[in-house]
Amino acid sequence: MTEAESTHELAQVNISRLKAPVDSPRLKDFVDHLDPVNADAEAADGFVWRLKSEEGNATDIPVFDDAWLIINMSVWRNTDALTAFMYQGRHREMLGRRREWFEQVREAMTALWWVPKGHRPTVAEAEARLLHLRAHGPTPYAFTLRTSFPPGASTPVTGEVPDGPGCSA
Repeated sequence: MTEAESTHELAQVNISRLKAPVDSPRLKDFVDHLDPVNADAEAADGFVWRLKSEEGNATDIPVFDDAWLIINMSVWRNTDALTAFMYQGRHREMLGRRREWFEQVREAMTALWWVPKGHRPTVAEAEARLLHLRAHGPTPYAFTLRTSFPPGASTPVTGEVPDGPGCSA
């Protein structure tokens, strides 16, 4: 672990555009899996924090003033910890079914950035990071798993990551 990694954590946001209202029969399987997937995240090695409302998830937290968008935001120890969680177990299964519940969107819906250890990002911060990524591509301010930056770096680290956005929960 580098000195920068010992003082920083990885924030991630992903948003998804729903195909139907959250309380509709079409999204029942997605909603039924929210609590188990969120529990898996919280138990995962490297998990630090996740955004949630009083209901225990983030489906009722507004993002971009659009009722058809839902947000998932969390903080992880590093990109390795996030990737390990995303592509295994129940989350991987749900990720494989995302097209059943969410619209395919061309613009960036997922962004990563480093935060000082202990900082908990806000929705406004996440929106700004996503908008920056959409306008400028991956930079140290907002990046992707495919093109990431270590804390404090200006040179990207590229790697092979499966295609597709994260599964909002």
